Amino acid sequence: MMNNVIEATILTGKFKGEDILLPSIPMIPTDIAFEFKRLQCPVRLAFAITINKAQGHSLQVCGLNLENPCFSHEQLYVACSRVRKPSDLFVYAPDGKKRNIVYPTALQ
Repeated sequence: MMNNVIEATILTGKFKGEDILLPSIPMIPTDIAFEFKRLQCPVRLAFAITINKAQGHSLQVCGLNLENPCFSHEQLYVACSRVRKPSDLFVYAPDGKKRNIVYPTALQ
C-alpha cells in the first residue's frame, strides 16, 4: 500500500497474474448540511474462515473455494450447508468439477 494507491495482483479470471493499482476516490457527501471531502479506496471488507471453524455457524452468503480438494465428504457437506438458500452459496471450482479425497491411512 502507498499513501493514496493500493497495488494488487489479480488472482483469478481472464487477467490472472496482472498487477493493478486501485487509486483513492474523492468522496463528497451531498446529504448533509456542510460540505467535506475524503479519499476512500474502492475495497470491500471480507472475512475468510476454514471449514472446521464454520461448523455450527449460519452465514448470509458463503463463497467456497475448491481449488484444493476437501479432506472428507463431511467437510464438503459442512461447507455447503452454512447458508439457508442454495442461491446464497457461491462455489469456485476451476475445473468445473471436484472430487473428495479420502486418505486410507487416516481411516486406520
